[in-house]
Amino acid sequence: MEKRCNSCGLIKPLDDFYRATGTRDGRRGDCKTCNLARKAKWYDANREREIARVRAWQSEHPEQLKRYRKARNVVRRQENREAHLVRKFGLTQAEYDAMLAAQGGGCAICGDEPGEGQSLHVDHLGDQVRGILCVRCNNALGQLKERVDLAARAADYLGSGGFVPGDVYALRELAIERVQALRVA
Repeated sequence: MEKRCNSCGLIKPLDDFYRATGTRDGRRGDCKTCNLARKAKWYDANREREIARVRAWQSEHPEQLKRYRKARNVVRRQENREAHLVRKFGLTQAEYDAMLAAQGGGCAICGDEPGEGQSLHVDHLGDQVRGILCVRCNNALGQLKERVDLAARAADYLGSGGFVPGDVYALRELAIERVQALRVA
């Protein structure tokens, strides 16, 4: 069904008109485009007065304003999280949740689960997402400069209870090279 706008005179579908009770067809006489243009023109002419009115209402109703902002922030937080994941990592929230579930619901390294209202970090190398990590494990990888040899030395250090002589690593590297040479042959 269609209707003619009282302002611009164009014939438009009914969905282009706001609903209005008390009218014959249940829609406003002006289309949404004309209605919004009229409101914008009015606001431009009455900007200072309208800003003062809103500020006065806010100061008179601080508890209502606080409740409104708190509810709105919950929605915005979810929207911003989704936008961040897509923009930064190319992941939707559903893909993040699936990856986290595949990891058992926790960090890919230590297994710790995020606390209430918290999320884990997306571990990536360039454009490739590798997993989801807690802040401690993510920072540890960064501190070890993403080097496997440093991670191995750190593991040896922890396993031995202290200092491990440097020549042990030279012997280990030599053994690894010999094993790889034998595999190729």
